[in-house]
Amino acid sequence: MKLRVYAIAYLVFLYAPIVLLPIFAFNDATIIAFPLSGFTTDWFAELTQSRALHAAVKNSLIIAVCTAVFATILGLCAARAGSMSDFPGKKGITGFIMLPLVLPEIIVAVALLVILRQVLGLSLGNWTIIMAHVLICTPFSIAILNGAFGALDPAMEEAALDLGENRWSAFRLVTLPLVMPGIISSMLISFTISLDEFIIAFFLTGSNPTMPVYIWGLLRFPKSLPVIMALGTILVALSVILLTIAEIFRRRGVRRAGGTDTGGFL
Repeated sequence: MKLRVYAIAYLVFLYAPIVLLPIFAFNDATIIAFPLSGFTTDWFAELTQSRALHAAVKNSLIIAVCTAVFATILGLCAARAGSMSDFPGKKGITGFIMLPLVLPEIIVAVALLVILRQVLGLSLGNWTIIMAHVLICTPFSIAILNGAFGALDPAMEEAALDLGENRWSAFRLVTLPLVMPGIISSMLISFTISLDEFIIAFFLTGSNPTMPVYIWGLLRFPKSLPVIMALGTILVALSVILLTIAEIFRRRGVRRAGGTDTGGFL
């Protein structure tokens, strides 16, 4: 009983601020406070009139799509090697790859800024953010795809080899279709993380800010807060939809491989 009360209190504390987003997004007032003054959709209409916001959204979408593709490709290779092969130092290498999951993002951001600017001499822009986002999204991709590969029976690929297929064709025709739900799930998760990420983008962005960096800039203007609430409502809804779809594909992949679903991505 005590554990249930604690869990409910924790969820309320965690998600109550998110519930307030749509409430104030439809509130007909520039002051974020109760009581509400009325209902309006004007703040959502203002989102369609800001060219700077449109440019920031475009940058974020480009970065998120590239990050999802590259992180999933790297995660696919790492998960394939880690779950279906055995080699010296496997656990140490896997732990090193998963290290960005526990490192503070601000430390990663400062380190990447020093390396990219002072060591490599690169100019900041979308590609520097993409490289950084791939770094932090690849462990999530590996965690998801490890479950997809771990649920497979290695004998299936070995049977394809015995029937005359080479290593690549056996992977492409047998293994890849079975882990495809995990690949889709990995891409959706990586896309969502990259789209919402702020700290690394703040340090590595160039002249064209991403959407979270642009939103942070709007916080200096109190009259823009309702617009931020409207944009936040859309982002929360989009994140929930993408995560739900990703979880559906993850569970479908587990069922297709004949495994037991333990719940959760990690």
